[in-house]
Amino acid sequence: MRDQPVVRQKQDAYAGSAGLAAVVFDVDGTLVDSERDGHRVAFNRAFEDFALPYRWDEALYGRLLRVTGGQRRIDGFLAEHGVDDDERARLAPALHRHKTDILKAMVADGMIEPRPGVVRLLDELAGRGCRLAVATTGSRGWVDQLLERVLPQVGFEVVVTGDEVAGRKPDPEAYLTALERLGTTASDTVAVEDSHEGLVAAKSAGLACVVVTNGYTADHDLASADLVLDGFGDAGSPARVVSDPRGTGCAGILDADVVEALTRWR
Repeated sequence: MRDQPVVRQKQDAYAGSAGLAAVVFDVDGTLVDSERDGHRVAFNRAFEDFALPYRWDEALYGRLLRVTGGQRRIDGFLAEHGVDDDERARLAPALHRHKTDILKAMVADGMIEPRPGVVRLLDELAGRGCRLAVATTGSRGWVDQLLERVLPQVGFEVVVTGDEVAGRKPDPEAYLTALERLGTTASDTVAVEDSHEGLVAAKSAGLACVVVTNGYTADHDLASADLVLDGFGDAGSPARVVSDPRGTGCAGILDADVVEALTRWR
């Protein structure tokens, strides 16, 4: 079970370094690049198992991702295809439950991995005593299993999922809930996201926000982001810095120093 105190390196340095107390991460598309070959594949297998004619190719799924939350995504798609309200109320949650079971099996089989550079950044932040949290629209069953399987060494102190909030991103509720549970403030906490919807949610909660894009989100409107890269970057394989309006000096590797810099301009 998440949301419990976790022993980590340098825990006595609770406040982090020079004003950075916590970093809150989105999951799908951010910590893991799970959309194209994870969620999309699982949705299609669920459609097949339910003997439904729908299949989501990569381009269509990119459009559907603008609706946050898998069950809402299914419901909207079925509505577009003329499925009536009563049938959608029955079918959408059943499809979503089955899709989640398929996805969890994919995680157990090692088919989903952290994005390059993620483990490095998390280790750096934890080593400075920075508190780590998650704010996602994903379901609790999926998110907990994913984090425990893919990032077992990471102590996420707070994990807020879509099951626990009424408003899905771009609503800021998940981030506001994470801040409340952490006991930190918007001025000493930074968000890491991958999309326009996540960015709007983080900024609406008052957080500085780094956006690390993926293949589905590179063309999103990210003008309000405090830093945008096309990856987390690693030594010898830096990411491309798309924009750095706060002047962090990021050279293509999102590290603890760069994240901390985003607390200084506030």
